[in-house]
Amino acid sequence: MENEKRMQESIQLAVDNVLTGQGGPFGAIVVKDGQIIGRGSNLVTSLNDPTAHAEVQAIREACKHLNDFQLKGCEIYTSCEPCPMCIGAIYWSRPDAVYYACSKEDAAAIGFDDQFIYEQIALPVEERSILMKQLKPHDYKKPFEQWAVSDIRKEY
Repeated sequence: MENEKRMQESIQLAVDNVLTGQGGPFGAIVVKDGQIIGRGSNLVTSLNDPTAHAEVQAIREACKHLNDFQLKGCEIYTSCEPCPMCIGAIYWSRPDAVYYACSKEDAAAIGFDDQFIYEQIALPVEERSILMKQLKPHDYKKPFEQWAVSDIRKEY
């Protein structure tokens, strides 16, 4: 029953977002110890930010609330199965679970089809539709070398 209530909260965020015209039909919340610590709606078009997906917005707010870059002990409830970018953000933030309502197929049916991204990721770099080419100036590994010997780095 609690999971359904939380899912309904993410769905209502998505509905409200559509009704206010702020962005796409997506909403997400982050819950820790039964409390909502992050909310997000899709704000891509209102912020002119292609990364402003509901899950990313909710993760940002939750991490700020926790003053941590990890969401261990948290659950994410989202109105739709996360896209590839959001899946990456979810894995980097390390919540315990993700629950979603609509599937990626439901999203594709209304014009939000991420299949091309999955296909592009699977291709060798040189075959992708956007040019991705490695450039190696003489000190290209310097940031990694500095990281390897840093005594102030914070592992993540």
